[in-house]
Amino acid sequence: MPYIQLDLQFFAEEKTEKATPKKRQDTRKKGQVAKSTDVNTAIILLLVFLSLWFIGHIVGDHLLAMLKHTFQNYMLMDLTEMSLKMVLNEITFTSATVLLPIMLIALIAGVFSSYLQVGPLFAPEAIKPKLSKLDPIKGFKRIFSVRAIVELLKSLLKISFVGMVVFTILWLTLDSVMILSQKPVADGFYQIAQLTVIMGVVVAVLLLILSIPDYLYQKYDHEKQIRMSKKDIKDEHKNMEGDPKVKSKRKQKQMEMAMSRMMQEIPKADVVITNPTHFAVVLKYDGEKMDAPVIVAKGVDYVAFKIRSIAKNHDIIIVENKPLARALYAETNIGDIVPEDLFKAVAEILAYVYRLKNKEV
Repeated sequence: MPYIQLDLQFFAEEKTEKATPKKRQDTRKKGQVAKSTDVNTAIILLLVFLSLWFIGHIVGDHLLAMLKHTFQNYMLMDLTEMSLKMVLNEITFTSATVLLPIMLIALIAGVFSSYLQVGPLFAPEAIKPKLSKLDPIKGFKRIFSVRAIVELLKSLLKISFVGMVVFTILWLTLDSVMILSQKPVADGFYQIAQLTVIMGVVVAVLLLILSIPDYLYQKYDHEKQIRMSKKDIKDEHKNMEGDPKVKSKRKQKQMEMAMSRMMQEIPKADVVITNPTHFAVVLKYDGEKMDAPVIVAKGVDYVAFKIRSIAKNHDIIIVENKPLARALYAETNIGDIVPEDLFKAVAEILAYVYRLKNKEV
């Protein structure tokens, strides 16, 4: 028997169920999402090299101008504190002018690639420093884990493919590369830049293709990591809905408060219609404020007995009418007006009640 109980507990805690929407939302807030860094790298490289394809001549002109200015002016200047400061300022400004558009494109590409994978997400908790990451034992386990082996194989595969692509492009353009030394500096520079951009675009496209299975694997691995056990789902449901015992007590308290309010309305009523012992329905009518009589209280058995007791203590007239009491109890709720099909019978009872009150007066 203990073995069976242990097995049942093991299966209950085994993470075999898909994550609930709440679990997905919680993990997303922590920054734990299915994301492939290979997709980011490939898109950033592709957009950067494509931009260089279109604006490369502008970048090249700036670099050649800076190189020309360096040899024509900077090399002939006396080395002083002022001249060195001026040279550094000019080189920094020119470098920033060249690099800023490229860096901006890389930034946009990085944001765009992340948005494609995970959508809009701001998770500051993901960048919080965690002391657990400094644990050498956990770090050793991460290094020699299955995930680390997969990443190593991926890296070797990418290096192999990229090496083959670069070698192929260089082999196909070997003749033009071999005569670079015989060309002017500007022509040689532009040819090397063009060859670099071609290799960059081809490599980026290749990495983008290779990143698709990596993204699918990351998605599968993420789904596996956030799986839940039946016990986890039950606990989550309990936390969302509230403990059944607490919920039951809350409901009981609400019923008691509603019952108390209902009993407080009985002394203000005009008549109590009874079964006579099983049902009791309390009516109130104010001709100046109401279009029809209103049910202010009702109950069966013990509640009906309680209603009759309060009515007697406050001299509220009790009328016995079995069919009407049953019908009013079944067809109305507290706060409802009397239905049209029962209005005539109720009106006769109210008229009888008013006649009794007038006689007492």
